[in-house]
Amino acid sequence: MTKSIGSRADYRWFLTIPTRWMDNDVFAHVNNVVYYSWFDTTVARFLIDTLRVNPLESEIVGFVVETQCRYFAPTAFPDLITGGLRVARIGTTSVRYELGIFRNDEDRASAEGHFVHAYVVKATGKSTPVPDSMREALSRYTR
Repeated sequence: MTKSIGSRADYRWFLTIPTRWMDNDVFAHVNNVVYYSWFDTTVARFLIDTLRVNPLESEIVGFVVETQCRYFAPTAFPDLITGGLRVARIGTTSVRYELGIFRNDEDRASAEGHFVHAYVVKATGKSTPVPDSMREALSRYTR
């Protein structure tokens, strides 16, 4: 069974990201690895902007333990990209974010994927539960 391609309405939070000349590859479109950078930037800005997480000062941090991306349509410089985010699952010690990449004003995703953070105590690297305050804030962005 093939999953349908998502639209902007499927996501709860958005970040605009300009493409850069260096994002294009020899095939004149954005290279696949750049999409993972957009995912990482979208999640980081979401945490900083909405949950007020300060990664430099926080005692608990999310380590990326899993990513995946499906590509549907190319993007290229000078496109303006919008990263859409929704929280798919809040586990005991991890959070799964689902992401959509949208080209310019298009409603249909150019790419979709997910990004899993496992939360650890920064000083020790040991697994720790997602804090209740974070869990509550994240729940507002679930699908």
